Amino acid sequence: MKVKNDKTYRLLKKKHIIPSIIGLLVTFALLAVLAGLFSGLMVAYVVDSKLENEYRHVENMAKLYEYNEANGGKYDYDEFNRSDREFLIVDSENNVLHEKGENTCSFDGDVVLSADEALKIQVYYDTEDECIKIDDKSFEIRAKKALKKVLSEVGDNNDKDLSEISTKLPFWISIPINDGEKSFVAKANISVRPTDVIAALVIFIIAATVVSLFFIIAIIKIIKRFLRQRKLMNMFFRDTVTEGRNWMWFVIKSEQLLKKKKNDKNNYAIINIEFVKYNNYCVCHSLEEGEVALKTINEMIERTLDKKEFCAHHGTASFGVLMQYIDEAKLKNRVSNLVNVLEGVDAVHKFGFHVGVRTLPVRYLENKSYADRKDINTEVEYSNACVASASLSNSDESGIAFFDEKLIEEQKWIDAVTERQQSAIDNEEFMVYYQPKYDPNTGKLRGAEALIRWQSPEFGFVTPGRIIPIFEKNGFITEIDHYMITHVARDQKRWLDEGFSCVPVSVNVSRAHFIESNLAEQIRDMVDKEGAPRNLIEIELTESAFFDDKKALVTTITRLKEYGFAVSMDDFGAGYSSLNSLKDLPLDVLKLDADFFRGESEGDRGEIVVSEAIKLAKCLNMRTVAEGVEVKEQVDFLAKQGCDMIQGFYFAKPMPKDEYEGRMRESKTEDPGEKAEENEDINEE
Repeated sequence: MKVKNDKTYRLLKKKHIIPSIIGLLVTFALLAVLAGLFSGLMVAYVVDSKLENEYRHVENMAKLYEYNEANGGKYDYDEFNRSDREFLIVDSENNVLHEKGENTCSFDGDVVLSADEALKIQVYYDTEDECIKIDDKSFEIRAKKALKKVLSEVGDNNDKDLSEISTKLPFWISIPINDGEKSFVAKANISVRPTDVIAALVIFIIAATVVSLFFIIAIIKIIKRFLRQRKLMNMFFRDTVTEGRNWMWFVIKSEQLLKKKKNDKNNYAIINIEFVKYNNYCVCHSLEEGEVALKTINEMIERTLDKKEFCAHHGTASFGVLMQYIDEAKLKNRVSNLVNVLEGVDAVHKFGFHVGVRTLPVRYLENKSYADRKDINTEVEYSNACVASASLSNSDESGIAFFDEKLIEEQKWIDAVTERQQSAIDNEEFMVYYQPKYDPNTGKLRGAEALIRWQSPEFGFVTPGRIIPIFEKNGFITEIDHYMITHVARDQKRWLDEGFSCVPVSVNVSRAHFIESNLAEQIRDMVDKEGAPRNLIEIELTESAFFDDKKALVTTITRLKEYGFAVSMDDFGAGYSSLNSLKDLPLDVLKLDADFFRGESEGDRGEIVVSEAIKLAKCLNMRTVAEGVEVKEQVDFLAKQGCDMIQGFYFAKPMPKDEYEGRMRESKTEDPGEKAEENEDINEE
């Protein structure tokens, strides 16, 4: 589950906005560079064309001059002087032999290539005009200075049309003549019109607009995708009941936090908060009101948490919480305060909460540095917290339990029992023990109760207190009921066949069994299959079964009686509605709870209650059995009150069936109570 959660989370986060933004910026930069290159290439093409045109003009003048020299000066310099182009004739050392116009040639420049990379042109920059830069084989227009000069020309000629204004950017071109003995150096110009500048600006603006438009559209798409992704993440990690975060989010975020190196020095606790009796609340009110309560609880928990603490709904009515703490005492106090707040969620009802706490304290390595939590598993640690809260399941009141290794051992025992319960049935590892019931007046055996023990190959002899609560919780108790009824009926049949004078044996049937509409028929068929008389099997139920389904319970008891079984109520007096249950249930036997004869109920008040209970049973035509009787004074009192049978250590403890057979063979003259006092520890269970 953990791996699946991590993969799902990574899949959702795969297309994060940051990589998208980085990709957009890179694309934008590339487009901007391409736009700049395009604009630069356009300008370079125009400049290169004008440079080549100027070169051709100067070249023609140089050829004409060279031709004139070769032909004995047929043409004089006046022809060149009449031209508006300034030029120089220099020797190989750049000494001026002839000049026309002002000499502003720097004789400092380089050879540049034309656009076709075949034509090499020797150029120099003009000393009085710095609009053109020439160095390192580069020929470029200095845009700012050129633009400033253009604007100045426009300002000086504001009465002219822009198409008529032309700004000249001067430079010098040198062409060798006379086999290199001389050079013809002429002043050339790159003509720039305001319309050229406007055209260049328009092209640049169009390119920038296209790039910006693309950028804006891309940004809008990224934002939309981010919002969609965020909405998807919120939906995916949203709990449909509380409208808060769900369990997958809790597991992922808490593990991310716990695994961070900087958090190794902090103590954390994973907590399970379970809403006790939530299902009962929904039955009494409605599922909608129950979900409203869960939502309110979630909100109240979140309000108590710091920024780096998490809470999420888990299961039906549980909440997982990650808390940071300083020490366990302060943690317990904080959790206790939280429970107090939660108990008041509803102004009318006081809710109960079982809280399990799994602490994750700071751990140290041998070098006293902090140990990391890279192997932390939130699901496992939360399960440990649930084990702690499960230890409070026997109470409906709020409680807090901290996890320790004893709980793990207890859970391992539960798992071990659950794993082996069916094989124990199949291999008949469960043993039937019998505890006799005696007449307090005559000492005669009048009945017995069948009790289960487990003789396990792995665990040895196991008492019922260690297994029955497990079976009741996991539902296997119904199989135990079947097993016990079958084996008691089988024993009764064998004893009858062997000539024993059998007495009725009571078998406990769990309250979980009474929800089955055909329970009476099941018991009838099992007993009949073994061939035992039905009147020798007494079905024993606890008073708590009365609270499940009264109508179904009465129906089942009535059918059992019709089939010839006796029915008894165990632990009478342990509950709070005993008289009401006696009024409605057609019982045969009433068993007085052992607590009547122990502790605070002893003495005059206890005797009055027992005496009146026996009288009440007689008035309702029920026999009475007193459980847990340990001393002779209690026997004498019960005999005087007319109690029919006594079951307790005074007479006998639960025993294997072969020992019980011996009890059935015993002489009636022997007082079983005296024998028990001599040979058995009456305080042993």
